[in-house]
Amino acid sequence: MRGIERKSGLVIGVVAAAVLAAAGPSYGQTASTLALPGPAPEFAGIAGWLNSPPLTMAGLRGHVVLVDFWAYSCINCLRTLPFLTKWQHDYKDRGLVVVGVHAPEFKFERDAHNVQAAIDRFHINYPVAQDNDLATWKAFHNEYWPAEYLIDRSGKIVYTHVGEGNYDETENAIRKLLGAGPAVGPEPGVDLDRVGSPEMYFGLERVEDLAGAPAPAAGVQTYAAPADLPLNKFALVGAWDLTGEQARLAKDGGEIALHCRSGKVFMVASSTAPVTLAVSVDGKAQPPVTVQASRLYTLFDSNTYGDHMVRITVPKAGFQAFTFTFG
Repeated sequence: MRGIERKSGLVIGVVAAAVLAAAGPSYGQTASTLALPGPAPEFAGIAGWLNSPPLTMAGLRGHVVLVDFWAYSCINCLRTLPFLTKWQHDYKDRGLVVVGVHAPEFKFERDAHNVQAAIDRFHINYPVAQDNDLATWKAFHNEYWPAEYLIDRSGKIVYTHVGEGNYDETENAIRKLLGAGPAVGPEPGVDLDRVGSPEMYFGLERVEDLAGAPAPAAGVQTYAAPADLPLNKFALVGAWDLTGEQARLAKDGGEIALHCRSGKVFMVASSTAPVTLAVSVDGKAQPPVTVQASRLYTLFDSNTYGDHMVRITVPKAGFQAFTFTFG
């Protein structure tokens, strides 16, 4: 999305209001531009509600509300979902309402059928608002996927959190507002300190890490990989058509090479017809990956963190790649 920098991936930070007597940031970067403590903005410009009739902040007064900004192709968002669904289950009878505000990064994420499929796939049990024009995102001055805003019974934002991790701090903030008793202990999460690769985009709007020749440009070009692919770069091989958000294989028989530092590799991709990718990591074959629906796919899932050379063979035209992410 032009004008909004994606800030997910390795961003982990906490901003907590003094009303909760929080100890302050415990990881990395804080987000000073998040909505400050004060009245929560109203849900604005919502294209539709899933799992619920339309909600309003005014109508939620008297409840503790946790607003989660997410996108269904964001790996960092997906890893927070089990915690959100657990909190909704555990605390709904005490007055907690979790609201997922789905803020799309890619055009295909605006499709209600795609969002509903994600809700079903990840067993989301709370209301989801489709913020397709990012009106609610802007009202909260949000910049991050994922980002959580905790709102007390009077409708005031009292705690915010961005990125993954610190689940115990967020849960304890919820428990304090609900009067739910003693604090809970730390929850295990993903150790992102082991990841040394940034998110990498294929589309012309944000492509920065494409190596090889020719230089990326609109339209169909035949690309070739360099002999030595640098760390945190990827290369295309074959005839690819680059547009604003994606690279589409224009002729049968393409490849993508990637040099990354991680133990897990994900790709946001789709295909006009089902296509099975052959994936190898450091020369070793991985389970094949069949792509069709527009969503996040796992290409490599290991606990072997370090530098890896990934090669993806795409046999059929019509395959579309949007981004690599890591974890």
